[in-house]
Amino acid sequence: MASLTLLHDAVSPPASRPAASLWSDRSELTDLAHTHPISAQAFAQLVKPPGWGSKWTTGWRFGRRLVGFCVKDMHEVDILSSVPVRRFTWRTGQWHRPGLEYLVSTGRHHGFESFEEELLLLSADFSGCLLEALAQPFRMHFDTVQGRVEHTPDFLLLMRGVPLLIDVRPAHRIAFEDEIKFAASAEAALAAGWNYAVVTGWREHAVSLVDSFSAGRRTLSDPLELQSQLLSAAAQRAQPFGELVERCALPAVGRAHAVHLLWHRRLGLEMTGPLRDASIVRLAPARRPVAASW
Repeated sequence: MASLTLLHDAVSPPASRPAASLWSDRSELTDLAHTHPISAQAFAQLVKPPGWGSKWTTGWRFGRRLVGFCVKDMHEVDILSSVPVRRFTWRTGQWHRPGLEYLVSTGRHHGFESFEEELLLLSADFSGCLLEALAQPFRMHFDTVQGRVEHTPDFLLLMRGVPLLIDVRPAHRIAFEDEIKFAASAEAALAAGWNYAVVTGWREHAVSLVDSFSAGRRTLSDPLELQSQLLSAAAQRAQPFGELVERCALPAVGRAHAVHLLWHRRLGLEMTGPLRDASIVRLAPARRPVAASW
């Protein structure tokens, strides 16, 4: 998967999206998410003298121990052994909505602190390229013209390819002080060889579609071999979802298997609206109509 644009260089609004159709089986996180371009003014607030990578520090938690690493040494961190640097809390009357989201990619639950963060985890899981998701991975201290500042990025996603450091913030809630923190995160990510993005929202219909597909993400038994029937029918031509499921031996059950195949990207859906019978579905390119192995 091509990772999101490194926002260290994204100081102007991105170009508008092309009008070409987006198919779910070839969609990437960069296609689904809206990102915030960090201003040059925010980067100008950072103090980066020679050797700044040794002066900016990060704290990583391993069990009960908090271990410090300077930014230039983050490549030495045993990332997979770390735990969230900040605990998730649940209490009556809090404004944000934390919880746990199960990810097929990792086979376990992951913490999130808001609905927006939950959507990020679900979309990353759907990408098919996620290897590990680390929430609240580290706490960073960095220097600005106003003094020392602290920031904890929201997620470090280990993808096939380049890791992706992410902050999640709705666009209307981003103040200039936040932009400075995001700029520092972008610099730290660049030093570590990662990409960085600030996710502010999602492409139209992306949330509803990924949520619909997620209903079929877990293992399904297929004694009637409905999945192979669906794949064979889809190999003939792109067609409406309702028509496709009617072509298998048991359409009522075939619907669940079709959604399962959409989540696992063996079928693709044209992302022009919510999932309905009229939605156009195709066999994912480079896929052959073979019996499902799960």
